[in-house]
Amino acid sequence: MTMIPRDRATFSAIVDRPPLALPGDAKVIVWTIVNLEVWDISRPMARQVLPAPTGVPLLPDVPNWAWHEYGMRVGFWRFKKLYDRLGIKPTLSINARVTVDYPRVAQACLEAGWEFMGHAYEQMPIHKVEDQKAMIERSMDTLEKFTGKRPVGWLGPGLTQTFETPDLLAAAGVKYIGDYPYDDEPTEIQTAHGPLVTLPYTVENNDIPMMIVQHHEAAYWTQKCCDTFDRYLQEATENPGRPKIMAIAIHPYISGQPFRIGYLEKVYEHVNRHAGVLHWNGAQILDWYQQSKAVKG
Repeated sequence: MTMIPRDRATFSAIVDRPPLALPGDAKVIVWTIVNLEVWDISRPMARQVLPAPTGVPLLPDVPNWAWHEYGMRVGFWRFKKLYDRLGIKPTLSINARVTVDYPRVAQACLEAGWEFMGHAYEQMPIHKVEDQKAMIERSMDTLEKFTGKRPVGWLGPGLTQTFETPDLLAAAGVKYIGDYPYDDEPTEIQTAHGPLVTLPYTVENNDIPMMIVQHHEAAYWTQKCCDTFDRYLQEATENPGRPKIMAIAIHPYISGQPFRIGYLEKVYEHVNRHAGVLHWNGAQILDWYQQSKAVKG
């Protein structure tokens, strides 16, 4: 039976839930997600920074392919330097084909201890995949072979999914998804193979909608992230038992540009001036949430 999101996700007002508690005096989890993708030159590019002169997308789209390629050759390494310096191990939302096309980048993430989260095999909408089940299994198997560990998380390309995607993900061993950015806390949705946990990924503190779609300057994005953090910290301080999760979603071909990387650094400078902050990846958040539920149960 086809289930729509409302059928899978029981409505829950955040003020009506049992309390949650983070270790020590922590109040806010900062969840950093770095997105790494493969843009196949034989297809339309996932995003465009330079429209075609005729206004009609052309193939091959070399300039926009090269824009993304810059992120893998240069931008990513600015991210790597930043997170090495800060001691942060992000969640890596990764097209499995990155391990094939860009093994140097994928290996650097593996050696740094970043969490690998499934992000399809290559960058294209789930709706356009002919055999979704096979693609999900191929993605998970490829990442497991590369890392030695099966991923527990998944984010659809562009957060895309069909009505049956959650069932296929659960069957493939996925434990949490980021495709339901509708809450400040983890929740659960129902599937044919048991519940999936949703983690609060962001379409707001995300460099694609902010800078590429809405054309805001990087300074505005930085201010938005800092304002989000300040409000979360205030709310969590005023309401013990309601810690917050702040996601930061970035792409190396956008925030890894030389004129933007400094604004990303400023977000962490602001966050790290405050006590009560944990920098956790998705798997750590999942473990904490499940342990919290087990204690209450």
